[in-house]
Formats: sequence, C-alpha cells, structure tokens
Amino acid sequence: MTVPLAERYRDRLPLAPGTEIVSLGEGSTPLLRAPRLSGRTGSEIWLKWEGANPTGSFKDRGMTVVVSKALADGARSIVCASTGNTAASAAAYAARAGLQALILHPEGAVARGKVAQAQIVGAKLSARPDFDEALQEARELQAGGTHVLVNSLNPLRLQGQKTAAFEIVEELGGVPDVVALPYGGGGNLCAYALGFAEEGAGTPRLLAGEAVERSTTVASAIRISEPAHAAEAEAAVEDSGGEVVALQDKAILEAWRLLALEEGVFCEPASAAGLAAVLANPPRGAQVVCVLTGHGLKDPDAVQ
Repeated sequence: MTVPLAERYRDRLPLAPGTEIVSLGEGSTPLLRAPRLSGRTGSEIWLKWEGANPTGSFKDRGMTVVVSKALADGARSIVCASTGNTAASAAAYAARAGLQALILHPEGAVARGKVAQAQIVGAKLSARPDFDEALQEARELQAGGTHVLVNSLNPLRLQGQKTAAFEIVEELGGVPDVVALPYGGGGNLCAYALGFAEEGAGTPRLLAGEAVERSTTVASAIRISEPAHAAEAEAAVEDSGGEVVALQDKAILEAWRLLALEEGVFCEPASAAGLAAVLANPPRGAQVVCVLTGHGLKDPDAVQ
C-alpha cells in the first residue's frame, strides 16, 4: 500500500494531527539517470520525472496538502486560475474530497488534454480573456469567503511542492550542484528553494528556464505574462548563485525533442525549459537535476 505523500512528510507539513489526507498516490516520482544527455553536456544529468504523479504533473504535491486542509476546515468549494495543470490537479483532488471545483482559465490557452482531465471529474470551467484576469477573479472569490483559492498564492501549495526537494536529496544521498526548472509563475522555484533550505545540506544553484515571449510561447504551461511569485522566485535564484535563462521557443522545443529522442521521456514542452536552460550553457562536470514538471499527454497536439 502506497503511503500518501502528506503522511510520509507529515512532521514537515503544516497539517494538524488527525487531518484526513486527500490523496491519489502522489509523490515518490522517479529520478532517472540521463546518460545520453550527460554525454552531450559533459554533466551528470538526472531527470526528476514529475509527470509520474497521478494527474500527470507536479501540481499534485501541493494539491494533496491544500485540499486536505480545505476539507478539514469545512470548505465546500475550491477555485483556481490555471493554464491547465493546476486545473487538472485541483479538479481531481476536489472530486476525491467531495468538493466542487471552479476553474477559471485563459481563453484558448489551455491544452486539450488538461481541459479533458478537469471536465471528466466534474469541475466547472469558465474562460477569461487572460490568466491575469482569471487569477484576479479567483482571488476575489477567496476574499468573499465562498471558495478556497488553491493557486500557489496559497502557501500550503508550496509546502507540498517542497517535498520534491526532499526526495531528490534522499535519492542522490545529498544536494546536487544544479537544479533546473521551468519558470512560469515562479511558485515551484520558491518551493524547491524552501525544501532544500529545510534539508539544511546547502542549496543547489537554481537555473530557471523562462520563455522570452511569455504571453504567446508554445510552452503553454508557462504561458504566464505576470509571474505571481516573480520577486521571491528571482531572489531565490540569485541567492543560490543561479540565473534566469531567457529562452526562445526554438530552444525549448529542441530540448523537448532531445528528451524524447535520446532518453525516451515524453514530457510537455514547458517541462523541457529547465533542460533548455542547461543546454544554453552546460555546467560541465556538475551533477544536475532537471525537473520535468508535466507529462507529454497533457499537450498531445504539440507533437504535430
């Protein structure tokens, strides 16, 4: 029997004793050695494969915590603004908990697979002109007391997501030299920095792969023009001695293809932004973990 992530790390999460954990079997995702990419870059490349989470993305780590707390507090409805992965995760965990989920999404900007995930479990979907407007409305609903906001502005989300850093240290037996991630809203960068800080064994250099054209990038999961956690995320990157790497879509797509062709891993395009940041200036001789945030079946149309 799989131990729920929030049970495994309960002593490191802000959940009261006895809180019922809403789980779909998240966490404990594979850390895969990438020998061909290692040879290409002159680095020791590992892939943290978060697409193996129940709804196919890293969002499940935070959602188990925030929905468990919402259920314990007597909530009846949750809300999120989403480019897709948060929507799929929120909808699934709400269904698991018996709560209603309202998803506010940018018109025409969500991949087909993610829409299907939210629809099949009974979430209510409503389009807005862009992500920023969707998030503003979600925050207003939270302030009005009718819904619990489950975007990463809810600090419980980052508390759950920090557990990926714990797993990396457990699996490698220490902190890697570099951790490379996609940079959309910035919450996951903050979560990894928090997790490594709590491990107390040092923080790796953080590389954040950011699309140059944030509002139109083919990497739909990071198509966020105004990152909600920009200040905190960029401070975490700077404090680690890392950098934010601005990427053209061509570079993101090339890294995405290499993951599939050379390592057999099919992730969604946005997930390859961390590897693209590494490829832009390979840290030769370093141990590098590239976080692949979502499964390729999230956005199958991108293959065409």
